[in-house]
Amino acid sequence: MSQDLPKATERASISKTAVWVAAARAIGAREPDPSVRNPDHLAAALLGEPSQLHVVHPIVTALGASYDEAMQDLETVGLVRAMMIRTRFIDEALERAIAAGATQVLILGAGLDSHAYRCRELLSGARVFELDRPTTLQYKRRRVNEALGGAPENLTYVPLDLEEAIPATLARHGYDLARRTFILMEGVSMYLPEAVLQSTLRFIASHVPGSSLVFDFATRTMVEGIQRIDLASIPAAARAPMERFLDMIRDEPWLFGIPLDEEKSYLANLGLELGELVTIGDEGSAARYLTRPDGTVVGGTAMIRAQAMRKAAIDKMVEQADSSQRAMIEERMKTQARQMAYRIAEALPTKASQYDSNV
Repeated sequence: MSQDLPKATERASISKTAVWVAAARAIGAREPDPSVRNPDHLAAALLGEPSQLHVVHPIVTALGASYDEAMQDLETVGLVRAMMIRTRFIDEALERAIAAGATQVLILGAGLDSHAYRCRELLSGARVFELDRPTTLQYKRRRVNEALGGAPENLTYVPLDLEEAIPATLARHGYDLARRTFILMEGVSMYLPEAVLQSTLRFIASHVPGSSLVFDFATRTMVEGIQRIDLASIPAAARAPMERFLDMIRDEPWLFGIPLDEEKSYLANLGLELGELVTIGDEGSAARYLTRPDGTVVGGTAMIRAQAMRKAAIDKMVEQADSSQRAMIEERMKTQARQMAYRIAEALPTKASQYDSNV
C-alpha cells in the first residue's frame, strides 16, 4: 500500500511561504522585457492550481490577473521585485559556479525551486540534490511528474527537515563532500534557530575550496521587530499587509537574523568568507536588476505611489512639529529602514575542515 498522503492533505501541508514566493516568481516571469524578467518560467507549472493550496494573499490572487493588472497592487509589486532580484542574483552565481568547475549542486529547503528543471543544460554535468521536508518534496515530485513529465536523471530528492542530521543523510544519498559544490539556501535562514543555522553553515564550510554558497537573510533588528510587533500601532494603510505577512509566517515563524553590517565577521567565525552582498530593493539592486534599457523600472509607478503614501504618513506625524523635529523624525525613519535591510550574499569556504555535527 502506498504511504503517500492524500492529495488534499498533501496540499494543505505545503509551506505557505513556498507558495507565496513561487507566485511572485510566476508573476515576474510574465514581465514583457527579457532584460528584467524573472527567469523562473516554470514557477507557475510547479505551483499548480493556487486556489487549491489554502493560501489567501493578494500575490496568489494576482496569478489570475494580467501582468499589468497584477502590478498595480503594492504588495504584489514589492514581492515580485524582490523575487526578480533574488532569482537573478542566484542564477548569476550558479552560472559562475558551474563555469568555475562545480560538479555538484545542493539546494537546502528546496520548496518549489526550479533550477534542476529549467537549467537542465547548464547542470547536465552536475549532480543535483534537493533537500526539504518529506511532505513538501512529495507535493513537488507530484507536480514535476504532472507538469514536466518527470525529474532529470541527475537529480536526487532528499526528504529531510533541516533541523535533522543533514551530512549523514546526504551521504546515504550519494552526496560527495570532495566535489566542488554550489549550495543554495534560499528563503531558509530566517526560519532556523541560530544553533541550527550555525551548524548548517559549518557543514557548508567543510566543503572543498572552490565551493560556494548563496543565501538570503534578514537583519536581527528586523526579526526582533517582527516578533514584538504591535498591530495596533501600525498606520491603518499598512496594517492589512502586515497582518497578511504575519499570517503567512504563523506556522513558520522568523527566528533569526544576522546583526546589521556584521555579515563578514559572523560568517568568518563559521569558516566562510563573505563574497558579493546585495541589499534587496535598494537603489543599487533596482538599477542592476529592475531597470529596463529605456530607463523605466519594474513596478516604478506603484513605487512612486508607495513613496507618496510614506511621505503623507510622515507629514501627518509631524504636522504640529517644528522643522528640527521633522528632520529628526525623517532621520529616524531612514535609520529604521536601513536596520530592516533584507539581503542576499555569496559566501565561500575559507578552508575545507572536518564537520562535527555535535558543534
